Amino acid sequence: MQIVNEAALCNNRIRRNNYISHQGFELLNGLGFLATDEQVHKLLNKHTVQDCIELQEALALIRSNNGHYLSNQIAIDPHRIPSTTQRIMPKKKKQPDEPSKKMLQTFFALDTQTGQPIGCGIGSPGVNTSKAAIALMKLVEKVNKNALVLADKEHFTDHLIQSIDQNSSFQLLVPAISTERIKKIERSLEYQRKWAGYAIAETTFNFNGSKEKYRLICQREGETHKDFSFKSFLTLSDKPVEELLTEVYPERWSIEEFFNFDGAMGFDRASTFNLNIRYGKMSLALLAQAATHEFRKKLPQPYKKWKSTHLADAVFSKIDGDIRVKEDTIIVTCYNAPNELNLQQNYQGLPEKLISEGINPKIPWLYDFKLDFRFK
Repeated sequence: MQIVNEAALCNNRIRRNNYISHQGFELLNGLGFLATDEQVHKLLNKHTVQDCIELQEALALIRSNNGHYLSNQIAIDPHRIPSTTQRIMPKKKKQPDEPSKKMLQTFFALDTQTGQPIGCGIGSPGVNTSKAAIALMKLVEKVNKNALVLADKEHFTDHLIQSIDQNSSFQLLVPAISTERIKKIERSLEYQRKWAGYAIAETTFNFNGSKEKYRLICQREGETHKDFSFKSFLTLSDKPVEELLTEVYPERWSIEEFFNFDGAMGFDRASTFNLNIRYGKMSLALLAQAATHEFRKKLPQPYKKWKSTHLADAVFSKIDGDIRVKEDTIIVTCYNAPNELNLQQNYQGLPEKLISEGINPKIPWLYDFKLDFRFK
């Protein structure tokens, strides 16, 4: 829970050497102390990648049951995170105009309507983009087996598309890589003009060495031949071309909004490349993000629209308080909490509120103590 709280605070580490200890933070995490880097390392290293995947699956099912995923469109994206690892490895650019850095390759799946993540994975020397995406699709299947998956250009691979087509009920829309073959196809098609400067066309496409044929849709922008620019997509969907290109695919950018909105919770940095530890950190950050999403829903405007860093600074880190125990309940008294947050209405008398919702108010990591809040 200390790691979950660190993610919610958008803080890379809360340790004894950079935090005033014995103020109750450690107690609310079920410990009589603040864990050190070494203790965190050992804890996460004991749990395997499969443990983390099972945690993500359980969390995704809980969130699905609570209405966190409402869309029939799922965006997937390979997301590179700058790393401070000491390993000798090739450096890559996150943006073309940025200097090269050591990067951790991650993969995320997200509901495009609510902007909430379903799960994530990590690339490694043994797991390329196709393998990572296939594994991520197995997680997505837990919450929506028939979704239209909006992919990135890096997912334009024969292996991935064939796997989705043959082994799942997913639809797919993925940009085609602009190879010479694709360019030749784009320039040979008969286009249907939709409005000034925009036209669409459709044909079939198969990868080299493969007999499987897929639907290739192309858009052309520009009014004169010298101004034409093309962009093509491969799809497993039977939706109309215009709907896919102008209404559906723009929804994929919701995943970029997620990284901008909640990236600081642990999805924008990486240190060690130990997969057990990285999967553990990112999976626990998903827990923090889910809890913060529920918290935001109780807040008035404009608080619910704040980025995670703004929310952490203005609410989670700036309210003073103290902790005491009364019988079987730990009581947290908060001072100077802004009245407009309505925290008193939502959190005072918390055990009774949980019981009324059919939830056990005893908290396992607090040795089955209940937790309640007071506001002054």
